[in-house]
Amino acid sequence: MKFICKTAELSEAINNVSRAVPQKSTIAALEGIKVKITPGQLELTAYNLEMGIRTTINARTEDNCEFVLKARLFSEFVRRMSGEEIVISLDENNNITLTSDSTECSFSVISAEEYPDLPVIDSKRSFSVNQATLRSMINMTSYAVSTNETKPIFTGELFDIENGSFTMVAIDGFRLAIRNEKTDCAEKFNFVVPKRALQEVSTLIRDDSDKLCNISVNDRHIIFEINNCYVISRLLEGAFHNYRMSIPADCKTEVFVSKKDFATCLERCSYIIDEKNKAPVRCEIGGGLMRLSCKTGIGKVNDAISADITGETVTIGFNNRLVLEALKAAEGDKVRIRFNGAMKVIEILPPMGEDYIFLVMPIQLKK
Repeated sequence: MKFICKTAELSEAINNVSRAVPQKSTIAALEGIKVKITPGQLELTAYNLEMGIRTTINARTEDNCEFVLKARLFSEFVRRMSGEEIVISLDENNNITLTSDSTECSFSVISAEEYPDLPVIDSKRSFSVNQATLRSMINMTSYAVSTNETKPIFTGELFDIENGSFTMVAIDGFRLAIRNEKTDCAEKFNFVVPKRALQEVSTLIRDDSDKLCNISVNDRHIIFEINNCYVISRLLEGAFHNYRMSIPADCKTEVFVSKKDFATCLERCSYIIDEKNKAPVRCEIGGGLMRLSCKTGIGKVNDAISADITGETVTIGFNNRLVLEALKAAEGDKVRIRFNGAMKVIEILPPMGEDYIFLVMPIQLKK
């Protein structure tokens, strides 16, 4: 068996699927990459039983063959080949040889019979979304996904599609991130995707991509088709939080402020806050200013920034990191912040509309 392909294309394909290779597995074959050869095509697959990635590239071959290669060796050898093309051959002793220009290296393969099959998904339940839009939705909400494994459903993000609206939601008990987009999808969808799979989807999308991502889903699994890559993941089971009930219906105080100025103030506060020295940021709003202060055993910070304020004056405390991460996820130069009193949820939105809604729980201040 022999095939020839472009070195750069093969290296990129290996790099893409390697994201789904587990570091350790009770099934030794899963620590490798499955290679499938068919006339004119090379298919690579990696799978960790939770998520799989599959991609194909062109190859000059007339053979049909399947085998598994050790992921690290395959990746490192191909990445360091100097020639534009690489020739790969398999002998009768199950040794693979990689040749490019004057470089040649070889190692043993693993039988493909030991490699589990990827889940098969019925493509009839599917929809499409612009790739750049999908990446924006993931990147703007993933910061709020829970890391607490005692509630597995919150370690993923909700996809909620209904009545021409596509909403992605993440929650960890202290904050909630919502991102909204219009959609042409007429069907209703409601499911939760693990954060790890969404991170890989975001990574695979190119910066300038204006193509569509086709998404197919059944009761247990989802598949994202991105360019020539397929990301397959299990779905999380359980009832997700009713996020609509958490969104305030109105507000008593509304603030328009520079995102950069607010974030810079909070970053200054970060220098005096650590695991041993925790304290909320105190925020006093009124008279055209947001006055922020924080004091710990390390030191203290007092700051003020100008803002457009309407409504009642309010003094509120909050976790510095939670608000700062929400600001960094927000798009645009300004944000609109809504308050309903000292102990009600803080709401961060764009200056106009509700393309995103970030909620943060306040912290009670000592008098």
